Amino acid sequence: MAGGRIPDSFIHDLLSRTDIVEVVGSRVELKRAGREYKGLSPFTNEKSASFFVNPAKQMFFDFSSGKNGTAITFLMENDRLSFVEAVEELAKRAGVEVPREGGNEGPRLVLDGPLDALAVAEKFYRSQLKTHQPAIDYLKQRGLDGDTAKLFNIGYAAESWDALTRLFPEADGQRQHALDAGLLIERDGGGAYDRFRNRVMFPIRDTRGRTIGFGGRTLANDPAKYLNSPETPLFHKGRNLFGLFEAKQSTKAELPYLLVVEGYMDVVMLAQHGIRNAVATLGTATTREHLTLLFKSTRRAVFCFDGDRAGRSAAWRALEQALPEVFDDRECRFMFLPDGHDPDSLVQEIGEDAFRALIDAAQPLSDFLLDELLKQVNLASREGRARLPGLARPHLEKLRDGALRTLIVDRLLTLTRMQRDDLEAALAAAGKAAPAAADSGGERGRRIETPGSKPIRIALQLLLEEPALAARAEHLGQIAMLNQPGLDILLDTIEFFSENPEAHAAQWLEMNRGSARGAALARISAMPLPITGDLGAEFTDCLGLLRKRAVRERQQALLDLARDRELAPAEQAELMALMTEQTG
Repeated sequence: MAGGRIPDSFIHDLLSRTDIVEVVGSRVELKRAGREYKGLSPFTNEKSASFFVNPAKQMFFDFSSGKNGTAITFLMENDRLSFVEAVEELAKRAGVEVPREGGNEGPRLVLDGPLDALAVAEKFYRSQLKTHQPAIDYLKQRGLDGDTAKLFNIGYAAESWDALTRLFPEADGQRQHALDAGLLIERDGGGAYDRFRNRVMFPIRDTRGRTIGFGGRTLANDPAKYLNSPETPLFHKGRNLFGLFEAKQSTKAELPYLLVVEGYMDVVMLAQHGIRNAVATLGTATTREHLTLLFKSTRRAVFCFDGDRAGRSAAWRALEQALPEVFDDRECRFMFLPDGHDPDSLVQEIGEDAFRALIDAAQPLSDFLLDELLKQVNLASREGRARLPGLARPHLEKLRDGALRTLIVDRLLTLTRMQRDDLEAALAAAGKAAPAAADSGGERGRRIETPGSKPIRIALQLLLEEPALAARAEHLGQIAMLNQPGLDILLDTIEFFSENPEAHAAQWLEMNRGSARGAALARISAMPLPITGDLGAEFTDCLGLLRKRAVRERQQALLDLARDRELAPAEQAELMALMTEQTG
């Protein structure tokens, strides 16, 4: 690796690509604990878990050793790596090369070669489809037209062991790129052969439109009807959705919803019938990464499953993944199909309008959750009603406080016929076994001093917890006049999150690593929030208090100045305005 400093911009981008829960979870056994994940400290021999990973902040907090930080910090502490080694390890996971200042190149994908190989394969498969009549006949039989096949770049892999292999000579590493991309399989005795043979090929594209893998549907009696590309640094089934790029390309506005289905042909046929906002999981259950992708593009996800037992089980697994991710204006709904139908066959039978009506009638998450729980109790008996809060409790613990949780609790009040205080006590009963609230987690529940005298620290805590609050900041020019320790950190933090609305706390901490400011931010990020109500209102109140202090301080400075000399007209006008604001 060449010398030179690693650019801050690359660290920022690298952390945006990194999921600290995955990094830590590969080394520490973690369990969900409210909004966080919890496990035994890897740094001490503790028997009671006090190690937490916060996915919102992208940070870990170890209360047994006092260590905390980002994914980079964790690798440095746990794997005993240097800063550069930790960055290189994360870069390797993300498939990017670490750049150095002083060179002309920015961050460059290590996998440019495999990406090129995938692009060559996609073009080749499309050319093969044009000349292979059995594949064309199969697609026509399924009801697919040429325009839709072109929209999704559908192709065909010939019934040959080396049709694609011949395009990648071993010279210049081209064959190795194809192997790395999962297009070819290496023979034990040397050489390689095609992974996909006699299959209709569906390119899988990332959110930038680059082909990162394929799904192939056999035209033979192969027991593996569908075959996906293997997991590679470019392609992860649990982190990608077929059709997402095409759905986003269908409109310049935010998608009103995304319909999550199970198969390639479901997505393709829905698009042919005018329903362009469908995506498919790639032969795997819905993951948290899938939900992150979905909610970056829409505020509503509608999961479409078969109506049989297997379909409802899959829907329940999706619900469990969705609970921690549904907050603010995010919404999940569940749609179940008639027996014997998948989206592909149903949309061809009933048409676009009727299918859209089924989407509109999809069951809200709260209804699906409670309906499934009600199957386990007898509401006609007191004992059955008494069991319901205990069944609902672990699911409610995954939800953030907000309208959805309130709605479910209100439904439980009606169903159980309990008083609100009794129901809340039943829902909180788990707290006796684990005293910490889900929000604070274990030993993090210790209270700190009241926030009234510490508005800068409280505002910083709130920003690190919810960076989007930076968009609410007002009157910063006045606040900046205040002479108070820590104000510069607060203002810079607001500026950072305002300019980088997708950033999280870990990225800001890494930009300040090794400085007194970085140490202060790390300490503040580890503190439990002293409030549990409306974070936005509390943030606004903190800034309002700082503004009042700034106004008073500036007013007093002008009054002191007036004792020494006559104020200039502009200073007099400013003083009058400040006094009016104080009394207004």
